[in-house]
Amino acid sequence: MITVNDVRRVALALPRTSEHLIRDRIKFRVGRIVYLAFSPDETTMGFAFPKEERAALIAAEPEKFHMPRPSDERYNWVRLTMAAIDEVEMREIVIDAWRMAVPKRVAAAHLESLGPSR
Repeated sequence: MITVNDVRRVALALPRTSEHLIRDRIKFRVGRIVYLAFSPDETTMGFAFPKEERAALIAAEPEKFHMPRPSDERYNWVRLTMAAIDEVEMREIVIDAWRMAVPKRVAAAHLESLGPSR
């Protein structure tokens, strides 16, 4: 199972990311924009995701992805069950969520520095 430490390792390697503990929830953000957040028991993770595509994602894999809390439905946000993802999928989700929070040029420069493997 993927843990917060696995996610932390990926997230903190991304430019401009910082980690914060807010109301017993671990959150990763760029500036003031939160792009990852964990439930207090660390079994679910919310992440930045286009709300226009949210319903299709949840319908495709309802055992894995869930609607955000009602108070977060207005945001580009979705939740997932940590036990339902693997390392490869976690890395992809974290990087895609981060890309929604940073300027396009920062994301492009970072991904370019990783080389053709990404």
